[in-house]
Amino acid sequence: MRRTRSTPARPRGLPRWAAPAAALICLFTLATAPSYGVEAAQRPQDQHAAEAPRAAAPATYTNPVTAGTVDTFPDPAMIRGKDGYWYAYGTQNPVFQTQGEDGERILPILRSSDMVSWSYAGEVFTPQTRPAWLQGSRLWAPDIHYAFGQYYLYYSVPGRGTVGLVTGPTPTGPWTDKGAVLPTPSGCPTGSIDQAQFTDTDGTPYLYWGSYDTICVAKMNGDRTRVEGAVTQVARGRRVEGGFVVRRDGYYYLFYSDAGCCDGAYSGYQVKAGRSTSPTGPFTDDEGTDLMALGSKGGVVVGANGDRWIGPGHNAIQTDLSGQDWLVYHGIPSESPDLAPASGGTLKLSRRPMLIDRLDWIDGWPVVRAGTGPSDTPTAAPATTWSAGGTFETGLTGWRTKGATPAGWTTAGETDGHGYVRYAPAPGSTAPGYLVSNGTAPAAVRAEADLRVTAAGGAAGLTLAHTDADNRVAVWLDRAKNALVTEVRVKGVAQADQLSALPTGFSWNTWHTVSAEIRGTRLTVEVTGDRLRDPVAEQTRTLPAAAVHAGSVSAAAKGAGAEADNVGATALFTPVTERAPVARPGALLPAYSDEFDTTALPGTTSGSAWSWVRGPAAGTTMVNGALSWPTSDTELYLGDNTAPVLLRPAPTGDYTVETELHFTPTTNAQQAGLVLYENDDRWFKLTHSVLPLNNGNGAMLHVTEFGKEGERPTTTPPTAVANAPMFGGPTADTLWLRLTHHLDTANQEHEVRASSSRDGVHWTLSGVWTLPVKGDLRIGLISDNHTGAVADFAYVRTYGPAATTLAPARPEASKPAHGKPSHGKPAHRKPAVKPAVKPGRAKK
Repeated sequence: MRRTRSTPARPRGLPRWAAPAAALICLFTLATAPSYGVEAAQRPQDQHAAEAPRAAAPATYTNPVTAGTVDTFPDPAMIRGKDGYWYAYGTQNPVFQTQGEDGERILPILRSSDMVSWSYAGEVFTPQTRPAWLQGSRLWAPDIHYAFGQYYLYYSVPGRGTVGLVTGPTPTGPWTDKGAVLPTPSGCPTGSIDQAQFTDTDGTPYLYWGSYDTICVAKMNGDRTRVEGAVTQVARGRRVEGGFVVRRDGYYYLFYSDAGCCDGAYSGYQVKAGRSTSPTGPFTDDEGTDLMALGSKGGVVVGANGDRWIGPGHNAIQTDLSGQDWLVYHGIPSESPDLAPASGGTLKLSRRPMLIDRLDWIDGWPVVRAGTGPSDTPTAAPATTWSAGGTFETGLTGWRTKGATPAGWTTAGETDGHGYVRYAPAPGSTAPGYLVSNGTAPAAVRAEADLRVTAAGGAAGLTLAHTDADNRVAVWLDRAKNALVTEVRVKGVAQADQLSALPTGFSWNTWHTVSAEIRGTRLTVEVTGDRLRDPVAEQTRTLPAAAVHAGSVSAAAKGAGAEADNVGATALFTPVTERAPVARPGALLPAYSDEFDTTALPGTTSGSAWSWVRGPAAGTTMVNGALSWPTSDTELYLGDNTAPVLLRPAPTGDYTVETELHFTPTTNAQQAGLVLYENDDRWFKLTHSVLPLNNGNGAMLHVTEFGKEGERPTTTPPTAVANAPMFGGPTADTLWLRLTHHLDTANQEHEVRASSSRDGVHWTLSGVWTLPVKGDLRIGLISDNHTGAVADFAYVRTYGPAATTLAPARPEASKPAHGKPSHGKPAHRKPAVKPAVKPGRAKK
């Protein structure tokens, strides 16, 4: 996990949270800072009216992409507007706090030509324009879409327990209030926030929403303004929220976040995903676990990796012009994790700027940067310029028809898309019209166009690999056929057209994005409203080899009423097909390991490597080659330090400690597992824990809980103790647990990653927790929180450092370095002691 930092330099040996104030994400000039109470006209607003020529897209970017623009931008969503710019929307927050503004912007909006350089473009509401029904509520988690010729922006209204909607003719409004989308109550048993709208291939719109342990989905009405269908629960778990759905290769993928979003340096947020063959589920993770199962899940898309970013989560997805997907999400910077409350408020806020990172699809599952986690150094930027084509902002410059004036094609303008082109055939003519770019794009290509057809018999199209009318691949929105049609010509010979039906009620008079990709001889086409991976039509076909070549891109038309905008093509992205290498444990270190194959209780005999804190624990015995330890009604939590802990020294530097745990807890708050322990207020733990499901009518969650406790770095001095969980993969009665420790000497930090397995062979990796180095860690075991269960530990094995860097991955088989099976003891043993179960108390 060694790396270089993109954060400002600091004195060697200081932990990153001790970086000076100069390392804050955004630096502004206080003398020019507007106050919150000024009129909207005086606030930083949309730069749209005075557009400067677009700068060349940068080759690299460094997270956060909102640095220098806003201080924070939680729960981001992004869309590419019909004007060719990208727009991002964030939760209500004090985004200009370092500029001297002590209030909040209500759903702030940013604008960019390249997805990485952003300017402030306004806010959805000002205090003066917020509708009366929203007074007294903070507005969260915007979700943006384009449909029926306007932009739909959904947002959470936690104070009212519902979701609101505004619509606007452009990405920055002006916005029209459409009121509440959800009924009250909504029919979902938990918080009615973090909504995400999705439209299926048959045109059916859905809304996903929920938080505080459950995500629900229901159908919407035809104009997408109200939920009207039956409510279905599709995911539950500890603090499951932030759902976002896309369709890919026949699957529906539900992205979500779990654990805590907003506790500064103690935020355990990470993004996970499940998939289904239906938009209403059931969704399963990459281990086959149903997302409705009462426990933690795998399918980690991105989590903290020990670098700068804490609690990465609440994502959306955006696709660049090459076809590469990008995860859009927020993260908390370790050097400045907190914001002061907004004016007049007491709500503690975490600084959550917007990050973007490459989203890879490997073996059918999404993962950020092949599993290496958030980037914090210069990284290859999205592709946001075309090799051929353009936006028609400068008219027909750069376009041709057979080398002459583009007969039949004229330019027009509108408020949203600005310049676009329309086609009018010559009287009596039935020949198609082609407006061809002067530039060319390579054979492996992605092309896009925004198309609409305003006359009943017309068709609007996009061509790629275009050399002339007899050599091209054409994609049509054909109104007469109510279909997506692909047409291929090679040396004047036409291949059979292929048709895919468009949904009933398809809105022909408004813009739709048609994207087409040629990879090898495979053509893939999608029709969407807004490029947000929810196609209303899809088609794939195999092309003749002779049809695959470099060529121009063009707008195409048949009959009257065809209009086009944002027509372009560029080199198709090269997909990442393998995950980053995952380190396997190094050589077994016998001096730091114990097979528990003696009858003596560890820590009770002379010369034992083990020792107890508040022990030996009552009832602990050695049975059948295992340490058998009943849970106790004790805690190791903040100031309540009453639990026994069994400890032994750990090696210096890097190592992995592993145990096999047989544990069948029966009530809330029981837990058992591994710890790396410095003292009662500084430790890391990985346990099988039982926690209550919020609003679950007494249901219990079995979770792989990866926690830490330590001082909160932003207190002065940093002495206040805090505690936070992160959640790993699914649990089982027999669970293998690993904590991998890395000593980051450059930044004086302990970095610890958790992983778990249900068979001792295939491991699910979680994120990384860090703590500043103050003292030595010791290897330990715990079994506590509530009586009534027994933890059987088969062994504790410690391994030396591996040769490769540990990176997140989906379940991956690994053999222990010492060559023995990791589960050398019987996997299922009956507990030696089975105390009577009594009611437990909720986990703190």
